[in-house]
Amino acid sequence: PCPVAGGDHTITYPILQAVAEKHGPVGLVHVDAHTDTSDMALGEKIYHGTPFRRCVDEGLLDCSRVVQIGIRGSSYAPDPYKYCWDQGFRVVPAEECWMKSLVPLMGEVRQQMGDGPVYISFDIDGLDPAYAPGTGTPEIAGLTPMQALEIIRGCKGLNIVGCDLVEVAPIYDVSGNTALLGANLLFEMLCVLPGVKTM
Repeated sequence: PCPVAGGDHTITYPILQAVAEKHGPVGLVHVDAHTDTSDMALGEKIYHGTPFRRCVDEGLLDCSRVVQIGIRGSSYAPDPYKYCWDQGFRVVPAEECWMKSLVPLMGEVRQQMGDGPVYISFDIDGLDPAYAPGTGTPEIAGLTPMQALEIIRGCKGLNIVGCDLVEVAPIYDVSGNTALLGANLLFEMLCVLPGVKTM
C-alpha cells in the first residue's frame, strides 16, 4: 500500500472501491471535522461530503470497525451523528479530544480494528485551522498536530491496506504551514505501513 495525496475527499470513494475489491470490506480510521456521510449535497450523490455514505451503500466498509475522530462544526441535520451510529460507527467528537493525549483512544482503536484490513483517511480539516488553515471547510476547535501524530503512530501494527491525506488547499494558506503539515503526516503514514522498519 502507498499513501494517496488529495484532492478533495471524494477521491477516497473510488480508492476504497479498489481496496475492497482486493481485501473485502475494510475497517476505517477516519480523521475529519465532518463525518462525510451526507446522502446528497448541492444535488449530487458523489461529493466530498458523501464518500462514506456511498461506501456503506456498496458494502465497502466493515461498519463495526469504523472510527471517526475529531468530528465537529456545522451540519445540515439536527442529529448529525445518527446515520453513523445507526451503521455501528464509533464517532469521537473533537470535544472528547480537547487538551488530552489520544494514546489511550488509539489503544481502544487498535483493539476495535483487530487483525482485519484497515484503511486510514485523514482530512486535514480534522486539525484546528490555527495549524492548518489551507483547506476548503475549516472548523474551529479541532485537533492539534501532536494529536495527529498520536493517531497515525497509534495505527502502527494494524493491517493497513491503504491510506490518504486529503483536502489540503495551499492557496488558502500563505504561510505554507498546511502543506508542510500535510507532507509530514503523509511521511508518518509511510512509517506505519506494514513491514516498514523505523528507528
